[in-house]
Amino acid sequence: MNSIRVRLGVLGLALLTGLTTPTAASAAPAAPSPTVEEQRLGRAAPQEILRRSGFDTVAPRLARALEAARTYEEARRAVTREGARLWQRAVDRAQGRGPAEYEGREALPWKGGGGRRAGLSRDDDRPLYWARLAMTREVRTWESDFGLTDGQRAALLDVLERTSRGQDAIRYPHGKRLKRILLTGFDPFTLDRDIRISNPSGATALALDGTVVETADGPARIETAVFPVRWRDFTDGTVERTLRPHLPKVDLFTTVSQGRVGRFDIERTNGAWRGGFGDNENVGRTETVPVADPASQPQWTTTTLPYAAIVAAPTGRFPVYDNTSVTEIPAGGTQPVVRPEGPTPGSTARAGGGGDYLSNEIAYRATLLRDRLGLRDTLPGGHVHTPVLQFGAGNTTEVTDPDFVRNRLDIIAQVRAILRVAAEGK
Repeated sequence: MNSIRVRLGVLGLALLTGLTTPTAASAAPAAPSPTVEEQRLGRAAPQEILRRSGFDTVAPRLARALEAARTYEEARRAVTREGARLWQRAVDRAQGRGPAEYEGREALPWKGGGGRRAGLSRDDDRPLYWARLAMTREVRTWESDFGLTDGQRAALLDVLERTSRGQDAIRYPHGKRLKRILLTGFDPFTLDRDIRISNPSGATALALDGTVVETADGPARIETAVFPVRWRDFTDGTVERTLRPHLPKVDLFTTVSQGRVGRFDIERTNGAWRGGFGDNENVGRTETVPVADPASQPQWTTTTLPYAAIVAAPTGRFPVYDNTSVTEIPAGGTQPVVRPEGPTPGSTARAGGGGDYLSNEIAYRATLLRDRLGLRDTLPGGHVHTPVLQFGAGNTTEVTDPDFVRNRLDIIAQVRAILRVAAEGK
């Protein structure tokens, strides 16, 4: 009898457990692991950049907001708010508003000797990049109490990407005499070569967002956004989604990225080809640039920036070139050929003037969108490659130095001067 009671008790417990424990089908999906980009956060340089800029407080604040969220809607509001706050904080810092570093934080020893290590200069774009990754890691690995679905997590990450990049904050004031300029920049990249890397195009976007440049024809308002160095985002249409609402309303646009050492290039021609170089997720793509309506996709698009006027103008200490060279497979051919004067009729693209990486692709997508919107003859637009941002001689370990800062400031100032010339050019 005792053994029967035991068996019945075990059976009853099993039945009760079966009724109260969620099945695998109804359980919330496990939170995914951090991405390749997010995994770099643990290295010394990103942590130093976050500490010295004060941006190490950003992700913990988002984590607290997520823990307080009781519904998906509350989580989405928190992510939207904190993403937009990060972008505005980075812009404010770059433009001299608010503290340059976290106040009250003990200074770090300066390895070079002669004092204490201060905060990073305001023109630095890297705090935004690393703080965003710390935030996306929080969202990606967050295990909510209400059962976040994979689709909801993806939507939160998408909102965070757009808001923290300024992509949904492009707004121009009303005014008939006010010209409108749209500029885009990029995240740092090739971080496995040097984790300390900064991207002057991203720094330029932060420094110029919402500013006004005076031209011979009157004031011009600049609005900016930053894009990731990831093939998948471009495949998903992030460029077109961001630019399409604004191109019909602006007077000038330029995509900007880091190019060659010691020079600016105005890229004359953009090609419809991905060359396979690894992105920030260490993923490569070798294929025709994937766009909507591929049947009508051209192999080449061209700048409508006033390149001759830009090249001739004294815009700064770096020389500016009209870069006409491309790499093509000629009509009827099978092997790539470099064409210094641009593509020949019927050829297949293998590299635009800006190469075959994402800088070429953003230029191709933006100018193709311009053309498909019927703006080819009325809207100046194209791509500007900045010089490579270099550290001072002998600096192989420190995250900044005086030459590094001076080079970045000079590049930012010269992009601004190029925009002024472009806005005046015909």
